[in-house]
Amino acid sequence: MIDGVILVWFILTFASLLFVAVDIRNTPESPVLKWGFILLVAYTGPVGLLLYVIGCREPLKGLHERYVAVLWRQVLGSTMHCVSGDGVGILAGAVIGAYLHLSSGLHITLEYVLGFGFGWLIFQALFMRDSQGGSYRRALSNTFLPELVSMNALMAGMVPLMSFMMASIPGAHNPLAARFWFTMSMALLLGFILAYPINWWLVSRNLKHGMMTVRPNGSPPVAHDSRDHGTIDPQTMGDTHDSHAGADGKTATGTEVAIVTIISFVMLGVGLIVTLVL
Repeated sequence: MIDGVILVWFILTFASLLFVAVDIRNTPESPVLKWGFILLVAYTGPVGLLLYVIGCREPLKGLHERYVAVLWRQVLGSTMHCVSGDGVGILAGAVIGAYLHLSSGLHITLEYVLGFGFGWLIFQALFMRDSQGGSYRRALSNTFLPELVSMNALMAGMVPLMSFMMASIPGAHNPLAARFWFTMSMALLLGFILAYPINWWLVSRNLKHGMMTVRPNGSPPVAHDSRDHGTIDPQTMGDTHDSHAGADGKTATGTEVAIVTIISFVMLGVGLIVTLVL
């Protein structure tokens, strides 16, 4: 039964990935976010395809700016960017840990370190340094906190489900088996769901970018203001962690940032406790 479900899942995933890989070339989105959506669909199959179609794909030519300006789509872009980048490191850690036969604790730690490292150092800071004035050091500083709390929420969802499925499905520990990749897909999907609320707060407080629009004429990426479908300068996003003007006009104080950071670690802790109970 489970193998039949997995077969259907991967057939749908392949079809979804093929569609997005071809179609997204015509979507005026940032190249980084285009690759992010391709990775997300590879992780989450038809769910990722649905998110791309309703959240990023230009409905009519010339409408992308207005279409993606609404807050929930901005948050979708932010969460997708987090999960797609972190997912590469997490999957690498899962494969390495399986081959090294690491204990559960070391396995989870490796996945966290590689996921956070790849997501922060490469997918966030390196790939988005142009939106930080071209400074990699500045990008590292401004993306550290958003990446940290997003990663915590992502792993809070991933770890319990991954551990449960690997314990319940024979062969799910083997990276050469389809059951392993199905397990990781489901875990990343749940992690995405838990990371979405954290990213909502981050985007609404201007701590993270959401969707962008890049037109073929070579104009710079445009980040969108969900209040009036206007635009904001990506280089002003996340300039400081003391007071942040968000897309809805609200600001995040240092106290609020501290509270959300603590909440993210509590989420991660609860996820680890659930894993131990399971």
